[in-house]
Amino acid sequence: MKPESYELFEKGSIEEIVTTIQNELEKRNESPFWADKVAPFSEAVLSVLVPLRDKDLLFNPEGRYEAKLTPELFFRWCDFVSLKMLAFTIAASNESGKLERTKLPEEKIKEYEPIDIATLASYLAKYSVNLENEALDFPIANYNLHLGVANVIKSLL
Repeated sequence: MKPESYELFEKGSIEEIVTTIQNELEKRNESPFWADKVAPFSEAVLSVLVPLRDKDLLFNPEGRYEAKLTPELFFRWCDFVSLKMLAFTIAASNESGKLERTKLPEEKIKEYEPIDIATLASYLAKYSVNLENEALDFPIANYNLHLGVANVIKSLL
């Protein structure tokens, strides 16, 4: 992982991170198939992770506190199952007014402020994720596609 990637994820805006990923994608001359998927996927994931980072409420897929947004944490959330879980966690947190489903300390949980999940929800809906019923699964082809997208992003950073 490039050292500048860590600083970018730690301090950069959603737009700065996505632009950097897009620029790297163009330099590598990746297939248009991947180019059309990488930026929207990155933006969807970051639309939740950056606000959590900025409020010092980041957590990993196991619900444990993370002090910094790193490329590794970003990739952990790029797993399509984890991303679906993140959407439902933030939706539940928005409804209750406190951070749900995490192992963060109680004082941190109470600091939660609602996060707009429209970008993430729209993205997931486009790939057949049911946003009403968490127990319903999505097509395995969509999971496999996102493994490929995550691998392309990983190669860029």
